Amino acid sequence: MTDVVLPPRIQPGDRVRLVSPASWPTAEMLQDSVRTLEDWGLTVEVGKHALDRHGFLAGLDDDRLADLNDAYRDPGVRAVIATRGGAGAYRIADGIDFAAVRADPKPLMGFSDITNLHLALWRHCRIAGIHGFLAGARSAESTRRLLFETEPTTLYRDPEALTAAVKFPGKATGNLVGGHLGTIIGFIGAGLPSLDGAILFLEAPRAIGLGQVDRQLTHLMRSGSLRGLRGVALGRFPGFEDYADRGWTVLDVLRDRLGALGVPVVGGIDVGHGDSPLSVPLGPVAELDADAGTLVAGPAVS
Repeated sequence: MTDVVLPPRIQPGDRVRLVSPASWPTAEMLQDSVRTLEDWGLTVEVGKHALDRHGFLAGLDDDRLADLNDAYRDPGVRAVIATRGGAGAYRIADGIDFAAVRADPKPLMGFSDITNLHLALWRHCRIAGIHGFLAGARSAESTRRLLFETEPTTLYRDPEALTAAVKFPGKATGNLVGGHLGTIIGFIGAGLPSLDGAILFLEAPRAIGLGQVDRQLTHLMRSGSLRGLRGVALGRFPGFEDYADRGWTVLDVLRDRLGALGVPVVGGIDVGHGDSPLSVPLGPVAELDADAGTLVAGPAVS
């Protein structure tokens, strides 16, 4: 699984396209993203349906998919930027024009529900992407570096982070795959890419209880999806800090389930939901060192 397609790095003056494959952003959120990208010297375009509304979705499935595929088919567009996550990308992931992606690789940046698109693109195209965020100076700079630069990214265990307390020793090397835990579970039986030889990155906000986290991790294990897994990197699990269920916390669940895998695990990676997260490449080969508390991922662009 060391093969990965690295799209060309972004350069000042390039055209980039903002699209809404999942839920709709507010007009203010969209303009903030436009300003950030323009400050980087980019020419920013907005998908035709980026502000559409259809319940919690950014318009009809066909329209959201059309915006996404228009961006991939336009040779002048050099990066595809999701305006937000939310819900709904799972409804259009199978409709991506994978032939267009393979013919003209370009990075996709987004997180949360956009994990659906990252997984589909990895399965069909082996293309690197960015689990990233634009809001806030720290997040924006982390994302900018991954789009513009070709150096590896080193992420360190944050000793103050909740999941920093989860650790199983050892080192591992493999393609970094993953994202939002619940989204990954939704791909079981629906095209989850092979994790054989991979390092799995997981993050999740507390929209669910401990029992659901336990069920999701157990489902991954029982499905056979983790066969051949090399290691696990844990990002943010916000909302679980002061939450317990009959004496257990999310740390107990993570230790219990992940410890049964017999692979190195490093927690405390400052990526995921919440204020000012860092961004991380998805797809490139990464080196995990649980003892040193580091995750070193290759570049997302070439």
